[in-house]
Amino acid sequence: MTIVERLTGETYDVEIIPINVKDYNSITKSKFWFDWKKEKKFQVYKIQIKRTDEILGLISIDILHNESRIEIRLLAVSIENRGNTKKYTNIAGNLIAFAGIQSIKLFGDLACISLVPKTELVNHYKKEYLMQEAGRSLFLDGVELIQLIIKYDYE
Repeated sequence: MTIVERLTGETYDVEIIPINVKDYNSITKSKFWFDWKKEKKFQVYKIQIKRTDEILGLISIDILHNESRIEIRLLAVSIENRGNTKKYTNIAGNLIAFAGIQSIKLFGDLACISLVPKTELVNHYKKEYLMQEAGRSLFLDGVELIQLIIKYDYE
């Protein structure tokens, strides 16, 4: 998995790993939009450039075994990586692809990921990540899930 520095085009290898207790000191609401301490009872992962400690984005997932699905509870990129002036691209896509591969590992052919997006992001998720609508939720499964994982070159 890689991210791209928007201004230079340089690529960086990234890793997605579980956060640790000390990470909560640097995960502020002003930088990541949410109070991530509320997610401690779920699985929370961070994305960072390999061999660095800077957290570029976060994802909180809930594994719903009875539905063969992983729900993305929260997804955020750091403030400097949002919008037209972001420093790096592909952070959110890598996190979503990560959730997808975790779902495939758990559920095989039945794998599915879902999330409930902010209204203004619905079309973005549908266009950028091939997600489909199901009521208030968006989901991804089957061929589209595999395509997303391939797009972000998940290892």
